[in-house]
Amino acid sequence: MAISQLPEIQSLHDHRSLVRIPPEEDIPLTPRVKRLIDTAPFRRLSRISQLGLVSLVYPAAHHTRFEHSLGTYRLALLSLDQLSSDPRFQQLVDTRDAGIFLAAALLHDIGHWPFCHPIEDLQLPGVPRHELLAEHFLSTPEIALILQEDWQTTPAEILAILNNFPGKASVPVLNSLLSGPIDVDKMDYLPRDSLHAGVPYGRHFDRQRLLGSICVNRQGDGIAIGEKGRTAAEMMVFSRYVMFSEVYWHHAVRSATAMLQRAFFRLHTTIDLPELFRQDESQMVDHLRRLASSTGFEDLVEGLFGPRRVLYKRLSQFSLLKDPDFYSRLARQPYEWLVRLSDQIAERIGQHLGCTVRADEVLIDTPPAKLEVEFDVSIHYPDEDCYRMLGDVSPVVHALAHTQFDDYVKRVRIFLHPRLAGGTDELPIETFLEEAIDHIGQP
Repeated sequence: MAISQLPEIQSLHDHRSLVRIPPEEDIPLTPRVKRLIDTAPFRRLSRISQLGLVSLVYPAAHHTRFEHSLGTYRLALLSLDQLSSDPRFQQLVDTRDAGIFLAAALLHDIGHWPFCHPIEDLQLPGVPRHELLAEHFLSTPEIALILQEDWQTTPAEILAILNNFPGKASVPVLNSLLSGPIDVDKMDYLPRDSLHAGVPYGRHFDRQRLLGSICVNRQGDGIAIGEKGRTAAEMMVFSRYVMFSEVYWHHAVRSATAMLQRAFFRLHTTIDLPELFRQDESQMVDHLRRLASSTGFEDLVEGLFGPRRVLYKRLSQFSLLKDPDFYSRLARQPYEWLVRLSDQIAERIGQHLGCTVRADEVLIDTPPAKLEVEFDVSIHYPDEDCYRMLGDVSPVVHALAHTQFDDYVKRVRIFLHPRLAGGTDELPIETFLEEAIDHIGQP
């Protein structure tokens, strides 16, 4: 059977069983897709928001990982439909592999827990990568049986695509299509996040042209873009840059993130982490609020999840361009060291203001150690029978991707409890930072 004869590919055209998600996108559902998305682990994704704390700043951004997973699956269908006529793709990916890829696209976020990425960024002992939790959910009898009976596959084969495990020649190509520089995951979440946040930035690239131009790269181990898709790829790079700058790393979003991270850092040794990460968002929030009740850091949790939103105020920020010394000394440092540093700064602010400043009333937020994926994708020029890297033919991508992406969209910021925000304009924060670093030493 050819890839184009897969029942899911055929369902793109028969319009018999559909579910609709924003913005007016119809997701075709075959019986085996229905059985998979009706499982308890998959339904859990409908109770986990895609953007978490972003909704505290962009109040309509409440869409879920369930919605995003369906959107990514739809784009996986369209990409397979496009690639099914590509002879090089056919040599690498057979019909069975293509079916496994569709199941992997549906299940690619199955291991995410609420507020997953900010918690992972702390790199605390006992906190697994979400890929490990994916293995747990995929191996539950409910999902494993459906994978075996309906998809003739195993959790291990799904995980191989999700994690790009070595083995079959098809795996790196399918992983690249799902989680590479230009992939169906980003093609879905950028416009979807933009739509729900109410901003235009993530929707300004031609997704249809991009999907229509995907092909296999020269090495046969990933996805490339045809010459006609070059502009769409450039615009996608720029869309991602602006979404990070204006939404994901908006200063108020990062204030909320810093509050959650500090609260979790203080609480994590008292938590059954495997149990916590299997909860949905409301369950986790209730759990954190109960644990933080009557503690010295209750304000951190209640300011995020209590009846009133109370976010810490931005005291200072440092960028690579304006403040390269402080930025380079603070960015990507161990979280525990940043906590010690903020404790020292809190002490100095208290002395300067003549009042007590508690340790957790000063927060330092920095770019995490894990770097964002760069847009290292090639463009195929069929008339010349050659491939050129997108960054080599695009000044936009050369500026935004070849130069470290993180350093230009992320900032080092110091946040202060709002009760202390008045009268802090004249604080010699750079002096305090220098003294604090000298006191505890650079890690």
